Amino acid sequence: MQRFKKYIGKDFILGNVKDTEALRSTGFLCDNIPDSIGDFDELEFLSEWDGKQLLMCLAVLTGKVKRIMFVMRNSEDPDDVRPLSEGELRDFLDQKGDQLVSFFESITQ
Repeated sequence: MQRFKKYIGKDFILGNVKDTEALRSTGFLCDNIPDSIGDFDELEFLSEWDGKQLLMCLAVLTGKVKRIMFVMRNSEDPDDVRPLSEGELRDFLDQKGDQLVSFFESITQ
């Protein structure tokens, strides 16, 4: 996750999240993109990875990225999530890390 640390504290550009090639290339989708960002917002991006539902949670505080988190969602109970194991995270980032970097480059400044 160190590769994403440089995006923490950067300005968040909401307009660049909507329907972009950078997002599509990650395999993540966001069903609920707000029209504007308030003082605190958390965006959830959903993907399927290794046959499971994977969420990327992005917390934005006063217009700046404050947290990036990846969790697995229980398909039977969407409120039940767990963090990825170290091995799962490493495998996932080996597969999608470059696309995620491009995505974060496009939504931050």
